[in-house]
Amino acid sequence: MTYRQIVMDTETTGMPVEEGHKLVEIGAVELIDRKITKSTFHKYINPEREVDAGALAVHGLDNRFLEQHPVFAQIADDFIDYIRGAELIIHNADFDLSFLNAELTALGKPPVEQIAAGVIDSLKIARDKHPGQRNSLDALCRRYHIDNSERTLHGALLDSEILADVYLALTGGQWDLSLDQNVDSEGENSSSFTRLTAERQALKVIQPNEQERQAHQQYIETLRKNHPDYQWLR
Repeated sequence: MTYRQIVMDTETTGMPVEEGHKLVEIGAVELIDRKITKSTFHKYINPEREVDAGALAVHGLDNRFLEQHPVFAQIADDFIDYIRGAELIIHNADFDLSFLNAELTALGKPPVEQIAAGVIDSLKIARDKHPGQRNSLDALCRRYHIDNSERTLHGALLDSEILADVYLALTGGQWDLSLDQNVDSEGENSSSFTRLTAERQALKVIQPNEQERQAHQQYIETLRKNHPDYQWLR
């Protein structure tokens, strides 16, 4: 069964949404079975209101540029179709969801949570894995040595592409076999991370022999017998 995830980000006119701030950009990239595909979703949006100076300094999208693009109502159905049935991955998900759901509600459409299969907050994962440390997207890029040199300004599509790499590093288990650990400029342990391309040589798979299969099955049965929480094991 194909496992489809969408890594996404938004930019806005400012915050909070309760003061009438609107979306100005949505960017998203697709993961299929934890592999980044070439499928993306990217839209600039005319918010029909002024962009705050603070937000402009972050993303650089001014009203003169945004007025050339469609309003949210014109791209809503395309957005819904793209995320439908997928699991969403968002950094600080509550922020993005508040803006997306405000726009959808205004059009009489269901919230994101009813369209998508679920929402994963990568910021929560990072905080659980690295308590007491900085867990912004830039900090995580430094920690995992993910290239974000093109991120001079925030941009929804670029940030989604970077977040996809960060999420795979965060959730990939032991992704560095080196015994050496580096320390970044913030004094945090870090290691190198390289995205493998789809064109890479296939990994060699060594199948277990019958004796190894039986030993493994006996081990699983022992776990299931002694630990009720492991009944899902097969």
